[in-house]
Amino acid sequence: MMQLAGARLSIEEACRAAQVSRAGFYRHYDEHAPRQAETELRDRIQRVALENRFYGYRRVAAELRWQGIGVNHKRVLRVMREDNLLSLRKRRFMVTTDSRHYRPIYPNLLAGREITAPHQVWVADITYLHLREEFIFLAVVLDAFSRRVVGWELGESLQTSLVLQALNRAVADRPLPAGIIHHSDQGIQYASAELVDRLLECGFQISMSRKASPWENGYAESFIKTLKAEEVSLRQYQNLEEARRSIGHFLDEVYNQRRLHSALGYLPPAQFERDWHDKNKKEAAARQLP
Repeated sequence: MMQLAGARLSIEEACRAAQVSRAGFYRHYDEHAPRQAETELRDRIQRVALENRFYGYRRVAAELRWQGIGVNHKRVLRVMREDNLLSLRKRRFMVTTDSRHYRPIYPNLLAGREITAPHQVWVADITYLHLREEFIFLAVVLDAFSRRVVGWELGESLQTSLVLQALNRAVADRPLPAGIIHHSDQGIQYASAELVDRLLECGFQISMSRKASPWENGYAESFIKTLKAEEVSLRQYQNLEEARRSIGHFLDEVYNQRRLHSALGYLPPAQFERDWHDKNKKEAAARQLP
């Protein structure tokens, strides 16, 4: 059936109205419909890729499936390669960790540990951001289970107050289970008496990576690469307040709420947590049934 001027017509009636044969109609359809479908798919891929400039082809395919468009990731790769939409990432490095100190160092409690729920392990790190004429610094706290940013702070120096404020923002509005782990590198900020006292006051177990072993804080390292690629490299912050607004929006609205994470089954961190809580509520209710 076809829709024409408010009326539903059969193929035969449409052909008679247009004065074309059925063979001509199907020949035209066979020639043009696949190209129209390909054009529409290419347009959708371009929209997703340009709105999320550092998505790879697998994440673009996952986003399209979220939108109800079934498409093979190999087809997405072909289109993105043809349209020059595959992402390129730049790397810059600056030392933000100074582990040359004589303060107490704590063992790595994450080695071989399976993380099965939110708020079992939080990981923390510091990175730098380049303004027009100076550097500023970002301290973050992530939930290792959901990769959600639970606390962050921007500042102009690498003082302990930076990581302390990020921690305080993280613990301000959520109850903490007993035995939660706070994991970081051995930087002087994380080994400071002020931060250690605050962690112990909140009931944390303290865990630290070994020296020169950034992979032992891999959750935080991976997040910082994402932040640099998908937010920082696309901006030219004029001052601290502009950086705070832009980065705050990215962390709270984009990364936590909308960015698809391959390790989470291509779900955003907030959705991954909600699904986990919903599943556990249903399982708990089922266990209470007679």
